[in-house]
Amino acid sequence: MRVWHSLDEVPADLGRTAVVIGNFDGVHLGHQHVIGRARELADADGLAVVAVTFDPHPMAVLRPDHAPMTLTDLDHRCRLLADAGADDVFVVRFSREIAAWTPEEFIDRVLVDGLHARHVVVGANFRFGNRAAGDVATLRRAGESGDFVVEGIALDGGPQVWSSTYVRTCLTAGDVEGAAEALGRPYSVTGEVVEGDRRGRELGFPTANVPVRDLAVPADGVYAGWLRVLDSPDDAALPAAISVGTNPTFDGVRDRRVEAYVLDRTDLELYGRPVEISFVGRLRGMVKFEGIEALVATMHDDVDRTRELLGVG
Repeated sequence: MRVWHSLDEVPADLGRTAVVIGNFDGVHLGHQHVIGRARELADADGLAVVAVTFDPHPMAVLRPDHAPMTLTDLDHRCRLLADAGADDVFVVRFSREIAAWTPEEFIDRVLVDGLHARHVVVGANFRFGNRAAGDVATLRRAGESGDFVVEGIALDGGPQVWSSTYVRTCLTAGDVEGAAEALGRPYSVTGEVVEGDRRGRELGFPTANVPVRDLAVPADGVYAGWLRVLDSPDDAALPAAISVGTNPTFDGVRDRRVEAYVLDRTDLELYGRPVEISFVGRLRGMVKFEGIEALVATMHDDVDRTRELLGVG
């Protein structure tokens, strides 16, 4: 997959394309539905699918006090877009200058001159341009003169909710199963493993500590899930018990942590390596223990329940 961060990076010989546009935070089932339709159109005409996304999130620029925690950082989002069927990604570096573009400027600069769109597929409620003045109807009118065809895809999902906001709501409640239903996969966070306080290793449960300061994470507690080492040749998913919180038994830390203990593995050297931690089910809330013995006994129980939930020996 190619990722372009400016129109200058787009190859001069880029042919006609099928373009999807959106924030694509989380790349949930609704986003996948849009990309899948673009993939169908692109395959029929022998085109590439280009996903246009925005970074940072527009709300982080226009109303930073109301900006949501993101479900995916840009690198993770690009990987998910590729998995969903996109060939290339064009990242619009969102700024107040970009926000001031009229819908017509966005269409001319990005869709027509930059990406040579033949098809444009968006969610039916897609809005763009200064003061969100543009919508699907705006795109369709422009397509009549710009030689591209527009489809607006309804994203109601029937009984299923397809929404990044819904996924965040599920995570806030610790409902990782509900988040997975909307995403079509378990919710995960990615990042480089950093050194923690090594208390887990001292207790017999060494953990991979991933910073998540700018990402949405499930409610504080313990979860069953998987850890993948992204630079590993086999890319295997390893069963893990995952803690989210601030270690209240040890007087806590300032920032919330995601720490994953890979079951039965004390030999892994993960510092500085990129990993993905996926959440499958919630085991319990976060508890402050009165002593180490009670904590260790509960951690053994967490491991047993993780095995049961994941169906591993």
